[in-house]
Amino acid sequence: MFFFNQNMASESVGEGVTRKILAHGGTMMMVEVCFQAGSVGPMHNHPHEQTTYVKSGIFDFTIGDETHRVSAGDTLYKKPNVMHGCICVEAGTLIDVFTPQRDDFIS
Repeated sequence: MFFFNQNMASESVGEGVTRKILAHGGTMMMVEVCFQAGSVGPMHNHPHEQTTYVKSGIFDFTIGDETHRVSAGDTLYKKPNVMHGCICVEAGTLIDVFTPQRDDFIS
């Protein structure tokens, strides 16, 4: 299956935050999330496993009770149902992979 970037639409999901589904199918989904500096990904949890690759920018990420500053090239793993969120320090882009896929993103 192919997904072409020019056919994928971005949607606003918060102040200074946009999300674009890059690919999905079966039990996996890949999503691009773009943040402006100062934007917040509020603390939340979900039943999905999630990895996040920092494509660009600088973020203060909290997973559970740990907070670390991450930047381009860093990767994070979030277990199901663990609280997590971020603050964007320098504008950037995250690539998230979820399993199972986030049906709430496509419904």
